[in-house]
Amino acid sequence: MDTHAPSHTAHDTGHGAAATVSWSAAAQATLHCLTGCAIGEVLGMVIGTSLGLHDLATVALAIALAFVFGYALTMRGVLRAGVPFRQALGVALAADTLSITVMEIVDNGAMLAIPGAMDAGIGSWVFWTALAAALALAFVITLPVNRWLMSRGRGHAVVHASHH
Repeated sequence: MDTHAPSHTAHDTGHGAAATVSWSAAAQATLHCLTGCAIGEVLGMVIGTSLGLHDLATVALAIALAFVFGYALTMRGVLRAGVPFRQALGVALAADTLSITVMEIVDNGAMLAIPGAMDAGIGSWVFWTALAAALALAFVITLPVNRWLMSRGRGHAVVHASHH
């Protein structure tokens, strides 16, 4: 098998056997997840920082919005494939929960750990550089998690199965 070509065979393995999932396919799934997370994360950080909320309140808002936008982005595609709303919600929860959780732990942990990032304000290059670095780090750490999930017919393999 070409390990650079996208592979979505994880859901076709039948009896729970692990399937080979390419890094490319895992990266595509991780980028999809990162897109939804980043929309919510950036929005939450901007709102919380602009309102002068405490760091933990800002992080809580960013996490909540990351989950909302992450699930919504997945559901959009699944609904477009003709899957009913309740089933689409189940697919999104199964596909994205672990991935979003890992991303949120990593990127919010990084934002809290980078000196001055949370206090810099949205007009500061420190804030935006830290946020970009935190999201990039989240992608790198979540990529192997998504590959592992997909190889076992979980994570975004569930999304691909719902399209067939």
